[in-house]
Amino acid sequence: MEQELLSLLADTQSPAADTRKAAELNLLRLYPNESFPLSLLAIASHGTVPVNLRQSALSVLRTFIAAAWSPNLDEFKGTILVNDVNKAQIRASLLALATTAETADRKIKSSASYAVSKVASADFPEHWPELLPALLQIINDVNCSAGALHGALKVLWDLVDTGFNEEQFFNVARDLVSSLFHVATNEARKPMLRALAVAVFRSCFDTLEMVLEQHKVQVKQFMDEVLAGWSPFFISTLKAPLPQPPTEEEEPKESEIASQWRGVIGLKLQVARTLMKIRMVFPGLLTNQSPVYFATIWTELSNLQPTYHEFYINDERQGRLEDVDGLPYTLDFLVLEELDLIQTLLKAPPVKAELLQQLQNAEQAAVTSGWLPEILQLAGSYSHITTEEEGLWDIDVNLFLSEETSVTANCTPRTCSGDLVIKLGEWLKSTAVEGLLAYLNRVFADSSSSWKSRESALFILNQLLRDFNEVDHQISIELASGFSNLIQYAIQQEQELLRARGYLVAGVLAQVAGEAFQATAISYLEAVLKAIVDDPSEVVKVSCIRALQDLMPSLPSHTTIPLQTSVVSALSEFIAAHDLSDPTDSDDLKVTLAETLRDTIMVNPSVVLSSAAIDVLFNIASNGPTNFQLTMIVTEAFEDIVENISEQGPDAFVGLCEKVLPSVTGAIDVGNLTEENALTNFAADLLRALTERALEPLPAGFVGTVMPKLTRLLLHSTDGELIRPATEAVRHMLSHDFGQFVAWHDPQSGKEATEIVLMIIDRLLGPSVDDNAATEVGQLAAELVERAGSERLGPYLPQLLQAVAQRLATAEQAPFIQSLILVFARLTLISAREVVDFLAQVDIGGQSGLPVVVGKWLENSVNFAGYDEIKQNIIALATLYNLGDPRLTQVQVKGDLIIQDTGRIKTRSQARNNPDRYTTVSAPLKIIKVLVEELAAASGNKEIDAAAAAALDEAGSDSGDDDDDEWEDLPNDVLDLGLGVTKQELMAFGEGGTESVFGVRKRDDETQAFLGDFFRHASTQPEFGALFAALTASEREKLQSLG
Repeated sequence: MEQELLSLLADTQSPAADTRKAAELNLLRLYPNESFPLSLLAIASHGTVPVNLRQSALSVLRTFIAAAWSPNLDEFKGTILVNDVNKAQIRASLLALATTAETADRKIKSSASYAVSKVASADFPEHWPELLPALLQIINDVNCSAGALHGALKVLWDLVDTGFNEEQFFNVARDLVSSLFHVATNEARKPMLRALAVAVFRSCFDTLEMVLEQHKVQVKQFMDEVLAGWSPFFISTLKAPLPQPPTEEEEPKESEIASQWRGVIGLKLQVARTLMKIRMVFPGLLTNQSPVYFATIWTELSNLQPTYHEFYINDERQGRLEDVDGLPYTLDFLVLEELDLIQTLLKAPPVKAELLQQLQNAEQAAVTSGWLPEILQLAGSYSHITTEEEGLWDIDVNLFLSEETSVTANCTPRTCSGDLVIKLGEWLKSTAVEGLLAYLNRVFADSSSSWKSRESALFILNQLLRDFNEVDHQISIELASGFSNLIQYAIQQEQELLRARGYLVAGVLAQVAGEAFQATAISYLEAVLKAIVDDPSEVVKVSCIRALQDLMPSLPSHTTIPLQTSVVSALSEFIAAHDLSDPTDSDDLKVTLAETLRDTIMVNPSVVLSSAAIDVLFNIASNGPTNFQLTMIVTEAFEDIVENISEQGPDAFVGLCEKVLPSVTGAIDVGNLTEENALTNFAADLLRALTERALEPLPAGFVGTVMPKLTRLLLHSTDGELIRPATEAVRHMLSHDFGQFVAWHDPQSGKEATEIVLMIIDRLLGPSVDDNAATEVGQLAAELVERAGSERLGPYLPQLLQAVAQRLATAEQAPFIQSLILVFARLTLISAREVVDFLAQVDIGGQSGLPVVVGKWLENSVNFAGYDEIKQNIIALATLYNLGDPRLTQVQVKGDLIIQDTGRIKTRSQARNNPDRYTTVSAPLKIIKVLVEELAAASGNKEIDAAAAAALDEAGSDSGDDDDDEWEDLPNDVLDLGLGVTKQELMAFGEGGTESVFGVRKRDDETQAFLGDFFRHASTQPEFGALFAALTASEREKLQSLG
């Protein structure tokens, strides 16, 4: 069979698609053959077989294992095709290939390791108890080869990541960690192997983190023991000097100097990452030693500056490299990791206390001598533009902009240095700004300073001021004037990146410097507009465009309104000179242009009526319709524009429609002709925004202009991104101007508007349109039923409702289910008895529609979203309950989840084999349960009443100790794991965050009062006693709190 397999494996790599597919099908046909996996393993183990075929054999074997080895695997296809004898042979051979077998190519061992991990995830420990002892035996053998040790560590890493439950881990944790420690501290081993051992040790913390809540004492005791040995190793590793750096030609080679350099960097890096992990999971364990770690990292970063500059600022060495195991080993990665770590250590209470004491002792000299100017110098040093960045930014301004917009920015030593200065600003506020001004003055006054040094100093200032702006923290006019002098110098320099940075800082400075700075800010606005047109540098132009986003909103409208048209013209000229449809122009430039134009328009949205502003905005988006962020910016801006113009009255709104409808409907036509779906989708969403915020009645001819386009889209498209906004647009027209809507006739078919909408609804409820696409059809149907009524709909009404009920029975996605339920909920508010009568007699799949619809309704009510929708649903359910209809009492629905506490995390395969089970309750009882839950939600603190209030109060207190809490054993971003809500969410809730963003409902006094009255009335009815007794203790407590 081996020869046959070799031929098939070779064919799977053929450039001919038909040959590949045939080979893959033939391999699948061989699955039932008992010798199939053994033959693959034989090929993989044979040294004379080409490496690519050996790898291919292991890949096919791994796929086979996933499909046919065990039902415990997620990809299992239903039939076990390997007997126990063969399984044992495969396990042993795979493990040997991954570890002790001598193989020249590391890729073979890596592939074998993946296969071992797949088997282990199914068999360990029950059917493969010898796996871990075998690995530890290899790891503990000081005489084993480097290849065997590497293979064993790699398999162990996968095992730790996926194979242990908490009980198994505790049983072996000490032996496992001890074995890893011996490898990590064995200086006779290559540093990269030691780094791998540290990486495996770090992965143990993921398991420890999962079990921490249940076993706090044992885990804490275990970690105290572990760190007693590991901490000295961490410190000595970080303190160790780097070896001799290799030359650029030598660096990628396997010479002693190059491999030692890579290995020591890799080892230090893994230590830094492990310390970060420990700080995340067990912050208190590092607190006492935090000053030692802080001083060590600071010293290391100070010592690395010359080499870092030589490699990346003056030269262009290759950075961001990892080995085959995913372990990074280049100097830039080490600097990045250590800058991240020093930010974290900066917040440790002992470190903060010592640094603060030094600042207080230094008094006025604190900003010019001591640790503050030193750390600012460190941040400035590592925020220099690298030679690689300089070259790339010169070719593509998008890459430069990505650093400003954070659309596609990488985390680099430069950006991380900015983050370090931001942390200083959060802590020291104005002292940090004063220190930064003193640092910038020194850099700019020093005639030996390079332009990169000056740019980097302005860059970290840029980052700090940007953060100040985001938290509405202003700086004094004295400080602002000091920075302004340096900006004036920068924007007059020859180096374009220094000029660009000057304009960017000017913009954000205007945001944080207050009213006293406005005269200077106006001069910067004028300079920026001039530079967009006249500066020869592309990077300066786009920096000025970005700076406008800060300058326009920061100045009073009487100074910016006269300049709106000039800004629009400057942007329009810039766009005309660039081909935005060119795929080489990435998204950052388009996003920046759209944001700048949006901010310019919103100074006074009426400018869209008298200028080309809206056309330019649409033009930007039409050149990047597949970019979600870009289209979202433009769509949200358009929504605000429509809302503002609508408030100005009918004439202004008519003017807006005349301005935008030709463009939008034209975009639909262009999108259809070119089959550019994203453009059509974008145009449909703009129509949705226009109709949603439209005035009532609509401008004459509005429906006739828009409806034919939407009809064609909705009767033929299957794209959910198109169908949803198009459906909403039809609903809004129907809602805002029913008279104009029903008077319209389709020019092609001559059919009335009502019949056209019924056809659309019928199609969207049909099997050809999926749940996701049809999400809005329920709202459209409900609007039509309410507006048209039974008089206009006649015999179509019961047919429509039956179609809604039938689709509800099969609907699976929550938003679609809600949309369909609301059809019946809104009708229930009008005539509950007729709804029940109708559902009781309608046939859905051979049974009454009442249990089908009511069951789906009640199961999904707690997941409803939207203020109005939730309120409608609550009142509809209360109305249903008050009917007291015996037919409802007979309906049995899903009740509460039956908790099955196995003590283990439920995998997908376990979830399939043991699905969640629920109690069964009557519909009236379920209605009471749902409304009790809504009672808590309407108070705005679903399940978090007392604890949340206390936590919110604590979170809102400005004690200045928040960072210290991060070094407690319970990090302060989690209040209580039982709450399922984080401090950030609570803060957002306290500041008016909405349910759609944070999952926390805002307080709703009106709904709360309605429910209070409902329950007080219901409790007087004789049947309520039995229902109350059937509630859970928590539900009864919530009701009793009503008094």
